[in-house]
Amino acid sequence: MVSLVCTLRSHQDDVNCCAFSGALLATCSADKSICVYSARDFSELPFSPLSGHGYGVHYCCFSACGQYLASCSTDATTVVWSMDTGEIEAVLEHPGRSPVRVCAFSPDSSFLVSGGSDGTIALWDFTSRTLLRTGAVTDTSIVACSFTPCAQLFITGSTYGDLRLWDLNMNHLHAEKNAHDLGVSCCQFAPQIMKGTDGCVQFRLASCGQDSLVKIWIVSLLSAAAGIKMQLAHTLTGQSAPILSCAYSADGQMLVSGSVDKTVTVYQANEGVLLYTLNQHDRYVTACAFSPTAPLIATGSMDKTVNIWMLEDGSGAQGKSLPDEAASVLSSGGRKSSGHSRLMVSEWSEEDVLAWLREEGLEAVIDMFKSNNIDGEELLSLTKETLSSELHIGAQHHRTFLPQDKKSKESLGLRCKVMKKIEELKMAPVSNGTPDEYLCPITREIMKDPVIAADGYSYEREAIESWINTKSRTSPMTNLPLQTTLLTPNRTLKMAILRWTTCQ
Repeated sequence: MVSLVCTLRSHQDDVNCCAFSGALLATCSADKSICVYSARDFSELPFSPLSGHGYGVHYCCFSACGQYLASCSTDATTVVWSMDTGEIEAVLEHPGRSPVRVCAFSPDSSFLVSGGSDGTIALWDFTSRTLLRTGAVTDTSIVACSFTPCAQLFITGSTYGDLRLWDLNMNHLHAEKNAHDLGVSCCQFAPQIMKGTDGCVQFRLASCGQDSLVKIWIVSLLSAAAGIKMQLAHTLTGQSAPILSCAYSADGQMLVSGSVDKTVTVYQANEGVLLYTLNQHDRYVTACAFSPTAPLIATGSMDKTVNIWMLEDGSGAQGKSLPDEAASVLSSGGRKSSGHSRLMVSEWSEEDVLAWLREEGLEAVIDMFKSNNIDGEELLSLTKETLSSELHIGAQHHRTFLPQDKKSKESLGLRCKVMKKIEELKMAPVSNGTPDEYLCPITREIMKDPVIAADGYSYEREAIESWINTKSRTSPMTNLPLQTTLLTPNRTLKMAILRWTTCQ
């Protein structure tokens, strides 16, 4: 059985990737940020969110020890972050300044590979943070990559639909053409090394794509003369729309995938048996990851949320049990979420306010708020004076109390804490329901001067002009070549945006 533990709502745009280390969970988004949480109780770390990318962040991954996090972006960089401080350790500029769609550490963290929208592949020496070698696949974008568990080979997946295996000298060893019709979305090797019946080394690989399929392959390293063999072991058909992500559990026994049909599926990996279908997200499921140390799954979506799930039979994490803190979240009904809700506080019901008080550790005032029927609008109007006079929180503040009057001090401190949390609510960013078509696909900000490019999409003029001038002449949305750089003003959209902003 799978249960929803909690929902994280820190991002303000599509969630593109989720990644676990032993102690942390990282998520990245089109909102240009990376959020980092404790994997024990899913509280956001003090240095989160990480801000350093100029455009949306496509992918993130941890080094083997969890000390470093790598993230890549449309801004043509892969950034390495310290997980001790949250500070930037290195900025790796992709060859040709192409947008970077994916990155992956080798299992021993000696190497880092990144793939670009122009089909280029960069292999980095992670210890020295220097570029070792480059490769390329023509007329496509690299959107997926994964190292073999032996760290000597890696595979890439492209929008053209091919899976290609490379060695560390950037020699192209094998191509599985048309592995997924219309394009590969994600691929990942299982963590275990296997041995074939003839004694050859084998790896298990999962891939998914626009054909709505998850495929499990057996990759065999044969003799030097025979080369590489890829054999399809299973084709999984548990989802009805393009599949955007897939991931193995730490023991290689389970596989999770997320789809455009808004579902998450969990399979028994070796036999390809569908175990669970999860239906909690409101939009496309773009990301999924297993925890290596607990029976937990993280899934991210275009609904801007990350859901944390628990496999109650303990499968998928090498027999590890759920941390006490996460178990306590589950026992409370899955209500906990890291950070404040992104809904309009003024629209909160009385129950929403009480749930917020519990999340903020303010159980001591719940009865007073409940008896006074405080909803979101009234919550925002509270002051120190009304907390004291109407809710009788810290009412003793007007009395002169002696140092030993501990109860009065505690009451005054509670009032200050409640007021501080209310002020934080007022300052927190909220979702204003901006229609997605009013946002520039590059900057994810409301457009002021929308123009139509040759790909048929509308962009903020300054953003698309900068894109064309500094990047290859490809569409930010389709990665296909732009037939012309002519930009046409979208006056109809501009008027619609002006009307909408005027009414806000």
